[in-house]
Amino acid sequence: MLIVAQAGRIGREALLFAASLRHSSPGWRGRLIVAEPLAEAAWVGVKVALEPTLREALTELGAEVVPFAAQHFGRNYPHGNKIEALSLLPVGEPFIFFDSDTLVTGPLEGLAIDFDRPSASMRRSASWPEPPLYGPGYGGIWKSLYDRFGLDFDSSLDLTQPDEHWERYLYFNAGWFLGPDPAEFARLFLEWALAVRDDPGDALACQSLDPWLDQIVLPLVIHALGGGRPAPELSGLDGAVTCHYRTLSLLYAREPAAAGLLVQELLRDPDLAQHFADDPAVCKLVFEAEGARMVRELIPDPAAMTEQMMRKRLKQAGLWFR
Repeated sequence: MLIVAQAGRIGREALLFAASLRHSSPGWRGRLIVAEPLAEAAWVGVKVALEPTLREALTELGAEVVPFAAQHFGRNYPHGNKIEALSLLPVGEPFIFFDSDTLVTGPLEGLAIDFDRPSASMRRSASWPEPPLYGPGYGGIWKSLYDRFGLDFDSSLDLTQPDEHWERYLYFNAGWFLGPDPAEFARLFLEWALAVRDDPGDALACQSLDPWLDQIVLPLVIHALGGGRPAPELSGLDGAVTCHYRTLSLLYAREPAAAGLLVQELLRDPDLAQHFADDPAVCKLVFEAEGARMVRELIPDPAAMTEQMMRKRLKQAGLWFR
């Protein structure tokens, strides 16, 4: 298992992930590798090193903190950490990556994961592409990518969805993804991400690549390696077993109540809580119990609101934290 951690919020999120893993999945026996970018190459001049006490706390939870030098993305595209950090994993061994802003809320060991069939999170929206008025449409944009890398486009389609509806096309959230061999996965992910970044091509001329680059290339890699949309056996990911909350504000606004209660339970441990003493989101939403209650009152029916609407309402109330 791979996550990324660095100085600041992401490091604290990684600590919370590791604590939730040990709490909610005590029977899981895999390795947890925490990739820490070095302040060199693509991250030169940026404070990315974990605080020593936080690194020690991760180690005490059984994590292996391993440094890596990001050569290609770094400060210009932090999401690229997940692409370059895959090189830390042992060749030929099954892997799963999680974004650090994830909680383990149930037993991972209970999932029947077929690592030979790569897959990724389907908790996504119509965030990319945004087809221009006069074309190309969804089909033309996605097909240009499949053609560019020699992939069969038609076999990637969900034919239960109508033509030019965004869900017809293979598209994932990169909050988790898995496969049988991180080396081959990393090779394609890096090679194709750099190719798209450096030369998007005519079909992508009007499209934003930041912050979407990883999510543009991820379905191509998964399809090329014989994978696809998650099987029903993986429904616990983004379900009863993991929660990709993104921010604590959104966690209390729209995630199951059990996820928020888990954070509160974990942070009752003073050894863990000390690392969050200066985190404004934790102080307001976790340590001050009324903060979480206020968020829930402001967002009584999250299914009826877009994320943008939630953000606006929470910002107005001073309850929006990154």
